[in-house]
Amino acid sequence: MTGPVVPFREIVLKVHSRCDLACDHCYIYEAPDQSWRTRPKAISDEAISWTARRLAEHAEKHVLPSVSVILHGGEPLLAGPARLRRVCEELTAALDGVAALDLRIHTNGLQLSPRYLDLFDEFGVRVGISLDGDKSANDRHRRFADGRTSHPLVLKAVELLQSERYRHLFLGLLCTIDVANDPVTVHDALIALDPPRIDYLLPHATWDAPPARPKGSPTEYAEWILTVFDRWEQQGRPVPVRLFESVLSTLNGGPSLTESLGLAPTDLVVVETDGTLEQVDSLKSAYDGAAATGFDVFRHSFDEVAAHPGVRVRQLGLAGVGPECRECPVVRSCGGGLYTHRYSSANAERGTDAFAGPSVYCQDLEAIVRGIEARTAARLVPEAVTDPGELVASQHELTRTLLARLHADLAGRGGPEWDEAWRLTALVDGPALDEVLAQPYARSWLLTTLQALGAGRADAVAHAHRLAAYTAAAAVRARLELPVAVGYEDGRLLLPGLGQLRVGAPGERGRVVVTAAEKGFRARGAGVELDVECPREPCGDWLPVRGLGRDGAPDPALDDLDPYRDCFGTDVLPRLGLGEADEWSGRLGEAWGLLSATVPGHAAEAAAVLTTLTPLAGDGEPVVGRHGYGALGVPVGLRGDALALGLLKGFRRAKLRALLDVADLYALDGAWHHAVGRHSEPVPVSVLLAETHERVALAAYDRSARTLAETRRALEALEEAAELTVSGKSLVAAVRLEWEEAARG
Repeated sequence: MTGPVVPFREIVLKVHSRCDLACDHCYIYEAPDQSWRTRPKAISDEAISWTARRLAEHAEKHVLPSVSVILHGGEPLLAGPARLRRVCEELTAALDGVAALDLRIHTNGLQLSPRYLDLFDEFGVRVGISLDGDKSANDRHRRFADGRTSHPLVLKAVELLQSERYRHLFLGLLCTIDVANDPVTVHDALIALDPPRIDYLLPHATWDAPPARPKGSPTEYAEWILTVFDRWEQQGRPVPVRLFESVLSTLNGGPSLTESLGLAPTDLVVVETDGTLEQVDSLKSAYDGAAATGFDVFRHSFDEVAAHPGVRVRQLGLAGVGPECRECPVVRSCGGGLYTHRYSSANAERGTDAFAGPSVYCQDLEAIVRGIEARTAARLVPEAVTDPGELVASQHELTRTLLARLHADLAGRGGPEWDEAWRLTALVDGPALDEVLAQPYARSWLLTTLQALGAGRADAVAHAHRLAAYTAAAAVRARLELPVAVGYEDGRLLLPGLGQLRVGAPGERGRVVVTAAEKGFRARGAGVELDVECPREPCGDWLPVRGLGRDGAPDPALDDLDPYRDCFGTDVLPRLGLGEADEWSGRLGEAWGLLSATVPGHAAEAAAVLTTLTPLAGDGEPVVGRHGYGALGVPVGLRGDALALGLLKGFRRAKLRALLDVADLYALDGAWHHAVGRHSEPVPVSVLLAETHERVALAAYDRSARTLAETRRALEALEEAAELTVSGKSLVAAVRLEWEEAARG
């Protein structure tokens, strides 16, 4: 098995191997693996010491910032306060200065008392309580050996944990699902206890010992869980529920939050009371010896266990599930289900991996994921994905966020010049500043400056001081007579989005004060006394940013002045001469006419967004660079149909990049690759989405049968892609509608 060993970040430490309840659904005592019978009741001093030593070695070797240790059983409280103190002391001492220690205990709560909780308070041990709901639900399985109820004692434990003295130790409630119990009654009983978290757990089952389904429905557990989800939503999500939060996270491209779902690699190992090192406990439900590794803390390191084939297969993500699961669109969320629940001896008898098939809860898991997605998709998808106007607004908000981050990252290092520019920026804040910051190369400036700061470059502060130019440009636009001192270089003062003023000889650097006037602005400084009365027209030493609109075409700016326009990864041209600019403007107008006649919807959306075009050398395709939404670098050699197609492609690329700035469209935590006809090798979803998003517009432009067919096949592959988030699926659905419109002609 390939790939690096995944270090263990969670240790389940069995401190006692017996229990004071006789739960008939217990995966320890009622499972095929009965190894608990041969193990000591309580963990020995030697096993405690070696566990602490091995854990410290492991954390130090892998530079782990923190590790979790879950004290478990049997019933861990049966170990007694003295033994639990020894465990806490040994672990705390061993991890001191190595890694933060997160101590937890999972208990049925029957023995819980202040003497235990005072000990847990001393060492920061948080407490999870097992409770299956109201009395009727809990009594179905969680009883004493003589049949007595345990429910009142568990409620007493929860009440103790809820007291002001111990509330901070309360980890949450763990509820094993029984579909014979009423889901709303169970949920309401748990919610009434005001726990910090609820974990709903599927009962351990395999294909050899499938779960009970009283109604005979293949999705009976999903129906139960979704009923609880609806109730949780109706209540306003009063308490975090790990199962629901995990599915919502993966639907949005985030990680799984529980071992029982998702493709995150397992990072858990079990230490039994005799020091034996085993895989996850639930495997005891599969067959006798399923969890065994052959290792123990006395002779083996945790790294040796992490390299065990049974552990490694659960660290391989997508490659660790069977072929049927790898093809399933919901595998990112369900992860093939809990490894144990995939077990089938029939597979082993056929000579295949006994765990390579789908989960015995497969149909339930798919129904859960799809059910939660259907209920929440409209709220999970940012408006920017469906509304072009919101996309523009969210891009502007991102630029403002970067500006605020720059101020925070400077942390006083900008000096008086930055402080004064920041103060004046606050004074001009409003529509004029919005207009200046919406100029796409403002984003290029911010990203360049932040990168320089992060790298500790000497020119970082000089880049930051360009804020004054944006402030002055905003004041001029607002006709606000606010003097702003702006730096210039090479004898040229640049006001972003407005133009460039020659204020000195080439090579000169300095500062001038820019003040808005009734018709333009004034620039004053040492040896400088210049007035610009009409900023939109060239005059004397003033070169304005020109417009490119002609014959009803949109009027984007021809920005061949801004120093931060050099963000396309290719050569930008210097200032175009008047004749060159007019000729280019004419060609752009013709190309826009082609687009408006052929794809009017795409043309109208692009016209509302493209604010800035910058001329590039050559005759290749338009380029999207590191800038804000609304700019394209366009090669001046493009003409006619090639220019129209280039503008269409460039806009679609710019739009997808803008969407990716503000929404997670797909996750990249799996080894998915998609076979599509245009590529000799399978490609990742990022490539497939980018090409399909672009090609559907081209299909609308040329309407060729080949382009339409290729786009349809790519769309079908995308619609089955497990990596897509709900936002990504929403975008693909919109692209599907665009394709259907193009196919209708």
